[in-house]
Amino acid sequence: MRNDLTIYDTYADQWWSDDIRWVRTLKNLVPGRLKHFDRLIDWQGKDVLDLGCAGGFMAEAMAKRGANVTGIDPASDAISAARQHAKAEGLRIGYDVGVGEALPYDNASFDAVVCVDVLEHVTDLQKVLQEVARCLRPGGLFLFDTINRNPIARLATITVAEDILRLLPRGTHDPAMFIKPRELRSAMRVAGLEPGRFTGLGPRGINARFDLTFGPLPLTAILYMGHARKPETV
Repeated sequence: MRNDLTIYDTYADQWWSDDIRWVRTLKNLVPGRLKHFDRLIDWQGKDVLDLGCAGGFMAEAMAKRGANVTGIDPASDAISAARQHAKAEGLRIGYDVGVGEALPYDNASFDAVVCVDVLEHVTDLQKVLQEVARCLRPGGLFLFDTINRNPIARLATITVAEDILRLLPRGTHDPAMFIKPRELRSAMRVAGLEPGRFTGLGPRGINARFDLTFGPLPLTAILYMGHARKPETV
């Protein structure tokens, strides 16, 4: 089975335990993403949606930077784990169960929508981007990362990361759902978003547990991240 999203519920009760290597990998991606995103937005006081938040790694990091965070994910058990951990940490984060194709929020609800490790999993990319644009305020930012679609990306993310190193469970991704940067830029424009610069995301080192750490890279051949902006006027 490919694009197996049941893993987020299956491992929800261990999401914050640091006992599972692939979950630690997801956590370790957060600082690398924020190293890039922090240059694009001052989080303090911003209303931010974490679209596809899973157990809350990105949501909590943004909340600790002063953002007013709402997280949404279809994995209900993961959302429960996120709620419990945020409460234990004293963080005020609103969590909802739902999908990107039908966001349960009013028009112009958010200053930014963050969507990491998600776009390559959704059933209707164009609908998700349209919903993102609808929920953003004029001038708002869409911040994302996803996986390029080419033989190198398939080798790195499926053969190496899933099958050999087990950095992710087998079947997490379907390489047919990976997205070429030009395709994503085109879909963003159709949705009414103005694409900005894209950059790579990948391993930059190893920590004390011999887990990979991550950060921005110049090449977008495998993982890439970036932003788009909703115009101030339509």
